[in-house]
Parts: sequence; C-alpha cells; structure tokens
Amino acid sequence: MNDQNDNMEDLQDTYPGAGTFRLAEDEARCNALNKLVAAGKKTATCLPFSEFENDPDALPQVGRADIIANWDGTPAMVVRTLKVDRIKFRHVTPQMAMLEGEDKDIEAWRKRVTKAFGTKGEKGIELDRDTLLVFETFELVEDLGVR
Repeated sequence: MNDQNDNMEDLQDTYPGAGTFRLAEDEARCNALNKLVAAGKKTATCLPFSEFENDPDALPQVGRADIIANWDGTPAMVVRTLKVDRIKFRHVTPQMAMLEGEDKDIEAWRKRVTKAFGTKGEKGIELDRDTLLVFETFELVEDLGVR
C-alpha cells in the first residue's frame, strides 16, 4: 500500500491538481477501456452533466492532466483534457461518438449510452434526446504501466 501512496504523491508532484477516475463501473469493462486508451483507440469519454452537479470540481478542465485508475484503484495512465463539450445527447456527432473507441457507428453509441445511463441503465438517470452530456476529448500523456 505504501508504494501506491508514494506513487500517487509522485504523480501529484508531476501532475498538480490531477484527479483520479475509473472509466467503468465494473472490472472487466474498466480493464477493456483502459486497454483502448493505452492503444490510442479511445480518446474521449462522456457522462451526463447531472453526474457532476454535486461535485463541480470533478468536471474535466481543458489542459488539466488526470489519472485513469485501474479497477483496483492503482494509477494506470495520465491523460490531458483537450476539449470539453457540454452537449445534448441528440447533438453528439458520429465523429464524436467514434472518439470513444467502443462502437461501430453512432447508432451503436446511442444504444450503449442509453443502456448505461438511461432510465433502464445502472445509474437510473432520465436520459432523453435533450439530456446534457459532458463530452471530454483527451490525449494519452503517460502509460504508467511502462513507467
């Protein structure tokens, strides 16, 4: 555990103000998405804006580096936010959806996002065509697995 704490302190020195987050709510998906980021295939993520209402500091900020965690909470990668769009679900473009690196087309993206965040999704959020999303585009700064 000390190594993890030392590593996090080192990362906070290197990347001041970096937050830490997981890309998924289950281990298999977290591992799969981390691999997509490491391979350069996933350069974006999105969440409903309502996820940030109680913690506005967690909102991605352009230029800030953040740490993507492995399922066990250890740091996996550092990414830097390039762009943040607050955009209605219906206005997400096919180009934006493909940056998430998970779907073959915009229709598959819509189905996945609706399943994940909609009224029948894990989060129980009311998701409709006018739901405001926070769509973050990022670049991989450092893969900590090869550090």
